[in-house]
Amino acid sequence: MNNYLLIFLISVLGGIFGGMGMGGGTLLIPLLSIFLGFNQRYCQGLNLVAFIPMCVIVLFIHKKNNLIEFKHSLLIILFGVIFCAISSIIAQNVNNNTLKLCFAVFLIVLSVFQFFRIFLFKINQKQN
Repeated sequence: MNNYLLIFLISVLGGIFGGMGMGGGTLLIPLLSIFLGFNQRYCQGLNLVAFIPMCVIVLFIHKKNNLIEFKHSLLIILFGVIFCAISSIIAQNVNNNTLKLCFAVFLIVLSVFQFFRIFLFKINQKQN
């Protein structure tokens, strides 16, 4: 398969997941690194750059639908920016394989958490 077509398909999937609020990078980073062999740091940087226009569009749509409480957002933004800067510095000083391993563990933990959240939600629905 042509690499440009693969990049296009991966970008579409990342955009769809990003627009749904699920985090397009959760899909974008592994697909780019696994199927196209891109360096993990490159994938994470590319994800951050791709996140900017997606974020602006989604923010506009959510604001239009009154789904944003700005008074709570400021604290989240503040800590998000602080820990983003700290994490970027750490990521630059860690080798690529360690970075891949950390991201893989993060995805596994996230998947397990989501699985149990859905499972517990169904149990709670049956009890009510």
